[in-house]
Amino acid sequence: MALGPAPWLGPLLLASLWGLSAPASLLRRLGEHLQRLQESSGPRLHLGPGAAALPRAGWLEQPLDPFNASDGRSFLQRYWVNDQHRAGQEGPVFLHLGGEGHLGPGSVMAGHPAALAPAFGALVISLEHRFYGLSIPSGGLGTAQLRYLSSRHALADVVSARRALSRLFNVSSSSPWICFGGSYAGSLAAWTRLKFPHLIFASVASSAPVRATLDFSEYNDVVSRGLASVAIGGSLQCLAAVSAAFAEVERRLRAGGAARAALRAELRVCGSLREAEDQAELLGALQALVGGAVQYDGQAGTPLSVRQLCGLLASRGNGSHPVPYGGLRRAVQIVTHSLGLRCLSLSRAETVTQLRATKHQASGLGDRQWLYQTCTEFGFYVTCKGPGCPFSQLPALPSELDLCEQVFGLSASSVAQAVAQTNAYYGGQRPGATRVLFVNGDTDPWHVLSVTQALGPSEPALLIPGASHCLDMAPERPSDSPSLRSGRQNIFRQLQTWLRQANQGQLPRGA
Repeated sequence: MALGPAPWLGPLLLASLWGLSAPASLLRRLGEHLQRLQESSGPRLHLGPGAAALPRAGWLEQPLDPFNASDGRSFLQRYWVNDQHRAGQEGPVFLHLGGEGHLGPGSVMAGHPAALAPAFGALVISLEHRFYGLSIPSGGLGTAQLRYLSSRHALADVVSARRALSRLFNVSSSSPWICFGGSYAGSLAAWTRLKFPHLIFASVASSAPVRATLDFSEYNDVVSRGLASVAIGGSLQCLAAVSAAFAEVERRLRAGGAARAALRAELRVCGSLREAEDQAELLGALQALVGGAVQYDGQAGTPLSVRQLCGLLASRGNGSHPVPYGGLRRAVQIVTHSLGLRCLSLSRAETVTQLRATKHQASGLGDRQWLYQTCTEFGFYVTCKGPGCPFSQLPALPSELDLCEQVFGLSASSVAQAVAQTNAYYGGQRPGATRVLFVNGDTDPWHVLSVTQALGPSEPALLIPGASHCLDMAPERPSDSPSLRSGRQNIFRQLQTWLRQANQGQLPRGA
């Protein structure tokens, strides 16, 4: 699954972070949908006729290969800046890092760090990730070109961007830089502080899955708990209804004939369901639909919350369809309509064809690029294991890993090795970085790969009850829960403490 983007910020990942079969594709589109809605409802600045428009976009020339000084190739990396609240040249700089998708103007105008900037007099800048959005190097997206796409390359971009932006905006050498990021970009924020403590004073890492994992069955463990959680509108009856609905889908797939044909029409499947791999694509997309309701529960613009999904699946009906299956069918209609999708799932062959396309599409979400990163760094392949998982056992891990082979020629063993190397390089869930605040919500399935308990006095963590993926980063709403409000206050107080210490010279920059 792709993490999926933090909805209003852009795919941080944020996206869905899964691999890139039907589940990941659906979750990425859900994240993109939420981002558009929440950015469009964000603040608008009404400035006088002579005032400069905010936010402003700019471009930095970055080396394509920052680890090879003899390689002169470069690309243009987009950034956004909001200096509306900047108090002076020595004030802090809040650097919001982009993740696995485009980064829009909302990244410096809505949610945090923008909401925190007035209190601290901060200059707010965001940096789009290489190979995503409009920061695409020339030369296409062939495998040879994608060698320059990795988290390590992204960190090198942050280092050179920090230096260039300091010059561009006359930032004092004593100004503390604080990185913000959510989802994959939250991991980048933590890792930037870990690897470059002399340049980055502190970081706030929201919903950051810092532990790479090949088989992410824990995702569905959290989804199951969410569906059964009364606090967010779930129940044991809802969990049982989801299980019954998936059992009915599998029964119809096995039955074939008219039952399978009706299923194909009712669940908006494009392509045949005769092949087992195409059936797995459908079952994976249905998993993502249910998982997305938990992952983005309670966020502005989400097509279905847990409470709404459970209302559909666990309600009593008097139609011809078994009630749980009928509820799932209605959920598919709602989500595909909200996202503007003609199909819930495609054939596996069509999925592979799309992912093999190496020509950059300006409107693309970066599916091929993110799949490459999962194959070469992170894994994150969501599976359903054990009696507690309410979904189908398909798609299984081998099917997910096959995409790496089919699209990039990467073997399952090389993917496993890459995941191990990532954890060895960054430290997994014990990264050892000081002055990084890890923020998570216990409803978010990705929190199990993050840091949810303080690792030391200078390695704090915050787990917000009832909060979903990157919800702490979203713009404030009157309906926000007391626990979310309290969590945001804790983030503010932690930054206040760190910046006070920086101003008083109590901490060396690399401490």
